[in-house]
Amino acid sequence: MHAQDLTDLKLELSVKAKNGVDFIAAATLLWVAIAFIWAQPNSPAHRGFLTFCLSGLMMPLAFGFSKVFRTTWTVKGNPLQPLGLWLNVAQLFYFPFLVFIYLRQPAYFILVYSVITGAHLFPYAWFYHEKAYAVLAGVMAIGCLVIGLNTSGATLYYLPAFMAGALAVLGSVLFASYQKRAAQLPSGAPAVA
Repeated sequence: MHAQDLTDLKLELSVKAKNGVDFIAAATLLWVAIAFIWAQPNSPAHRGFLTFCLSGLMMPLAFGFSKVFRTTWTVKGNPLQPLGLWLNVAQLFYFPFLVFIYLRQPAYFILVYSVITGAHLFPYAWFYHEKAYAVLAGVMAIGCLVIGLNTSGATLYYLPAFMAGALAVLGSVLFASYQKRAAQLPSGAPAVA
């Protein structure tokens, strides 16, 4: 396979899946709700538990947003398409660390969850041929560390609020990039010839 063929396959995914904006929109909404949870006067363990529960809405929300944005989840004939699922599942291998933090130091749960969420977006820069994923993954991970080092227990909601804002920026950039790429394709033409 030539480098250009690989680039064409990634661009096809980028256009047909619209750079994953359905997942980013769902994540943005969830992180707004998580910020609300962490702004409440409950214990960090209780807020962490609610965050875990709320996170179960990610796939149904992404599915709903896929209908709004008219994204394609399965690009038949594109051998890279299954990699998207594998990249998403990869973050689950960080969850034992997240569970450990939840059980031993629940006040740090939201910091660790934020960093994992932001950092797991990095490989999508390659997958969608979209540098915004790489840049924002770094901004989220490092930004959360800086915020975490400078907040108290009463202001831990700054972390999910920051994540919601960063994800909203990422979603906007990704959608604009999708629109630019889609406009460059001939009308009705597939991204890969």
